[in-house]
Amino acid sequence: MSTTQYLFAGFGGQGILFSGKVLAYKGLTDGKNVSWLPSYGPEMRGGTASCSVIISDTAVGSPIVEKPDVLVAMNLPSLDLYEERVKSGGIIFVDSSLIDRKVKRTDVTAYYIPATKMASDNNISKLANVILLGKVLKETNGFTNEQGVIDALKKVISAKHADMLEINLNALKLGRDYKGE
Repeated sequence: MSTTQYLFAGFGGQGILFSGKVLAYKGLTDGKNVSWLPSYGPEMRGGTASCSVIISDTAVGSPIVEKPDVLVAMNLPSLDLYEERVKSGGIIFVDSSLIDRKVKRTDVTAYYIPATKMASDNNISKLANVILLGKVLKETNGFTNEQGVIDALKKVISAKHADMLEINLNALKLGRDYKGE
């Protein structure tokens, strides 16, 4: 029996909810029970945004993630707010382009990915979130079913933006293949 709780956090407009939704659909394609709970401030862009995702072999009783196994922090206020909540032994993914400090805890594993810079350098400035998601999937064995990742992206990317599928797949690959600072 396995349950993993994820928390994605950052500013509105960084694609926090999109990343969580892709991960949730990936869980569904893997035949898991899933919960996806978005949360954002009153401002659409620039306000706070977070997204809780639970992927489990058993029914999910509550969509609330109090103690995430995995935290993805795309800005410093999110890291400051949620770092202490991560379970001991958990994983924290940090967008090191926007966060200039290291994780203070020694009982978690931290990955520092300059996702915003990587996105800018590759002319995909809006996809730092997908680069981070690629690293999350790699380090949490989410690429074991790569077709599931592709199917999840196809489900989340609207028909109006179907041309973005290949670009998103490339962003995932950048994150997956990133070796570290």
